[in-house]
Amino acid sequence: MFVDHIKIHAKAGDGGCGCVSFRREKFVPKGGPNGGDGGRGGDIILRADTHTDNLANFFYEPIIKAKDGENGQGKNCYGRAAKPKIVRVPIGTLVYREPAAEHRVAGTPVSMVGRAINLEREEEPALEPLPTERELLVDLTHEGQEFQLCKGGDGGKGNVHFKSSKNRVPREYTPGEAGEESDFYFELRTIADAGLVGYPNAGKSTLLGKISAAHPKVAAYPFTTLHPIIGVVEFPGFARATVADIPGLIEGAHLNVGLGHEFLRHIVRCKLLLFVLDMAGSEGRNPLDDLGSLRQELKLYDPTLADRPWIVVANKMDMPGADENLKAFKRRFRKREVIPISAEKSEGIEELKTRLCALVAPVVPGFVEPSPA
Repeated sequence: MFVDHIKIHAKAGDGGCGCVSFRREKFVPKGGPNGGDGGRGGDIILRADTHTDNLANFFYEPIIKAKDGENGQGKNCYGRAAKPKIVRVPIGTLVYREPAAEHRVAGTPVSMVGRAINLEREEEPALEPLPTERELLVDLTHEGQEFQLCKGGDGGKGNVHFKSSKNRVPREYTPGEAGEESDFYFELRTIADAGLVGYPNAGKSTLLGKISAAHPKVAAYPFTTLHPIIGVVEFPGFARATVADIPGLIEGAHLNVGLGHEFLRHIVRCKLLLFVLDMAGSEGRNPLDDLGSLRQELKLYDPTLADRPWIVVANKMDMPGADENLKAFKRRFRKREVIPISAEKSEGIEELKTRLCALVAPVVPGFVEPSPA
């Protein structure tokens, strides 16, 4: 199962309550107060992890809850603070706060039960309203980046803090504070150096399998690829690039026709766009019209994609009619770079890899190509 967007509920740990205790030992019948403080509740921390490729784990566990801090004890023993809950998410995850009527903030007392009559009752703070639209909190774009999603509540104070010259037997304590709690929306946008964009059955999956070690599913029916697949392309000089196979787009994708938004969100991260066209028109379409439609869909979805560097990969050159269509295509786009290939026959693959290396994967500095024997 591939999940690239999901709504979750997160609740940080509550702080432990302070303790009311007095020293009672042999020959010390009236010892002073020695109630310890409660431990701090656990935080919820998101960590970008290169070994996590989607958000499927949140589909089975949509509620994230950290542990509560322990209560204080006698003999000035503080409660143990809860460890933070580390939640691993894929690199490229955007975190939004989900719109809702209200959410609880850290610092709210967990309970007022048990507070002594000498301590004035504090009013519970009002719940803060959330914005009407989703609020972007963080964009996790590199390995190991962390973000505190919810802060744990502080522990309450024991009665040792309330002793004074006038109050030598304090029975006051404070309860632990509640941890932050709210609904969030996670959205994954695949990060890759280049993205393969094209209509269904244009040969994108076959091409990715030829230039990288990825093994996407290949079949003779449209929408074989249902989620983005990342392949790593190796180049001379220890250089490498990541290429994303984006599921096929159709007209109206910017309006979410054919699950367009499910696919288009993954193109935004790509530095270079490779428009893979069926130059033979084997599906009954014209490659000139295909390119215009694809460019228009990307522009309508995100205007910045129109300014993104792009080249054309003319696929299926081994089929009848491809040469004539390629000549007409080059007459129409005289200044646009077109790389003819046949992914099925592995023709033109090395030329495409060489050009891809020059565009997105420069050779590592200091590398010296070994001289031939």
